Amino acid sequence: QVQLVESGGGLVQAGGSLRLSCAASGSIFSIAAMGWYRQAPGKQRELVAIITRGGNTNYADSVKGRFTISRDNAKNTVYLQMNSLKPEDTAVYYCKVLDGLLRDYWGQGTQVTVSS
Repeated sequence: QVQLVESGGGLVQAGGSLRLSCAASGSIFSIAAMGWYRQAPGKQRELVAIITRGGNTNYADSVKGRFTISRDNAKNTVYLQMNSLKPEDTAVYYCKVLDGLLRDYWGQGTQVTVSS
């Protein structure tokens, strides 16, 4: 069993910051990549940012320059620092882990609400 525990969501005013964390535990085989996705009401889930074990990153165009993804391999934890938040960033944010066997695991989601 693999567990992903997310934290850090909440309500913030536009222009503010939040930091999300996701810790993976359990029988997980060699994490290859960790990432964050989000889903706004009535929209499809979309990639926000992803980081490989080696530290390579990829961001959605909409968050480039505002969000930063990082990871602590020793703790199997991924972070998402979100700055200059906009109302359109409002969504449920999900952590995803891809292991060395290309199996993916999802967190339960954490709500981020940005008020204007």
